[in-house]
Amino acid sequence: MAAEQDPEGRAAARPLLTDLYQATMALGYWRAGRARDAAEFELFFRRCPFGGAFALAAGLRDCVRFLRAFRLRDADVQFLASVLLPDTDPAFFEHLRSLDCSEVTVRALPEGSLAFPGVPLLQVSGPLLVVQLLETPLLCLVSYASLVATNAARLRLIAGPEKRLLEMGLRRAQGPDGGLTASTYSYLGGFDSSSNVLAGQLRGVPVAGTLAHSFVTSFSGSEVPPDPMLAPAAGEGPGVDLAAKAQVWLEHVCAHLGLGVQEPHPGERAAFVAYALAFPRAFQGLLDSYSVRRSGLPNFLAVALALGELGYRAVGVRLDSGDLLQQAQEIRKVFRAAAAQFQVPWLESVPIAVSNNIDEEALARLAQEGSEVNVIGIGTSVVTCPQQPSLGCVYKLVAVGGQPRMKLTEDPEKQTLPGSKAAFRLLGSDGSLLMDVLQLAEEPAPQAGQELRVWPPGAQEPCTVRPAQVEPLLRLCLQQGQLCEPLPSLAESRALVQLSLSQLSPEHRRLQSPAQYQVVLSERLQALVNSLHARASP
Repeated sequence: MAAEQDPEGRAAARPLLTDLYQATMALGYWRAGRARDAAEFELFFRRCPFGGAFALAAGLRDCVRFLRAFRLRDADVQFLASVLLPDTDPAFFEHLRSLDCSEVTVRALPEGSLAFPGVPLLQVSGPLLVVQLLETPLLCLVSYASLVATNAARLRLIAGPEKRLLEMGLRRAQGPDGGLTASTYSYLGGFDSSSNVLAGQLRGVPVAGTLAHSFVTSFSGSEVPPDPMLAPAAGEGPGVDLAAKAQVWLEHVCAHLGLGVQEPHPGERAAFVAYALAFPRAFQGLLDSYSVRRSGLPNFLAVALALGELGYRAVGVRLDSGDLLQQAQEIRKVFRAAAAQFQVPWLESVPIAVSNNIDEEALARLAQEGSEVNVIGIGTSVVTCPQQPSLGCVYKLVAVGGQPRMKLTEDPEKQTLPGSKAAFRLLGSDGSLLMDVLQLAEEPAPQAGQELRVWPPGAQEPCTVRPAQVEPLLRLCLQQGQLCEPLPSLAESRALVQLSLSQLSPEHRRLQSPAQYQVVLSERLQALVNSLHARASP
């Protein structure tokens, strides 16, 4: 799948999006005659982000796209030659030109799966030189995607299922690639839509957006629309001068609200009329350019009621400043009263959207019972992940030539688990998650209803568990460079996220001080760890 043949491929990483030491190691492997040694790496994280008890696996589609397009072009090789030592054997660069991922096999957690510390998100096997070169780009593609998806899932859990969440952080994102990634994976994590048009074009993310304060403040009120006439929604009957009709309605609205007809800003009203003429079936008012109560709200009502006479219904209002919860409650009260006063029942249920640097704490307030907010736009707090800017994924060698490899270090947290492994999720009779088990790949899989002895982290003795259900976690994704099965769509992976989260117990799902989910080792894997430790001891 060449990048130029794939619309999404334009967003894929390039082979030289890597660290220089990957190239210097590649030269070392090649010079030592080990370039084609069979090797396996695992990509995983050590701690769940944001102080929570879960993460979401994301970025797999981007990884597959990158691997299938992986090829060092002449310009890539020439640049590497310019940064390596000048006496480097030219035959090494010819070897680089021949590289692709046709001998690479990948097993992975499906996109949108729950992920826990130590469980591989990816297992990558193939020629040692090649799979070493893949380390940095795969980490780059997985780490941020998984972090943003997890962050979005947390925000969705706070908001609950009814509120609509709009990601609008492109202008705050860390560059264009970060912006596209954030928009894509916030949708996967549970947001409903994004303001990012490119995410819609390349990734199929639903896009949404209306108008900014600049549009409203650009009008003074003296502007005359070139064509102020609007035909009825049903398409029958003569057109109506919408600006004149809104002016008539303004008098009724101001009398109802106890305002002088001169108080609402004429430029704001002109902006609303202009927007309504352009989008009569999707009219939304931004209410806080001037005064919500004395200007934005009456101007919106005047235009919305004028549209209503022609058979159109306004789709919402938005607030971007002040006490959003209190203002939304006051606006809903006005909508209900106006709906009764002017006998337009649809007006009382017009959606209220809010935005303005909303974080987890502010979101919890907006989502509380009795909130009249329907749509919540979040930018900085979803795309920059301010509580934790990195997931901290690592990519570690676990086997070479079929022999286990283990990083032994004075820091126990940084030690790795050796050998090619399989991973299983154990579930109770009610479908709830019990624990994840890591074992050596050659071990028989755990069986539902049978006792299994496992080692929890840091335990001195094994414990016994009897799962009602057993799910294998790692799916064969690429085999010898070939895609094994079609990847699910982004929407399908998004649905998997919600299903996965529903299986978590409330203790594991809560965002503050959650119970930690257990990842345990099989007896044979624990024995191998102990053996390699003993062998390394003086």
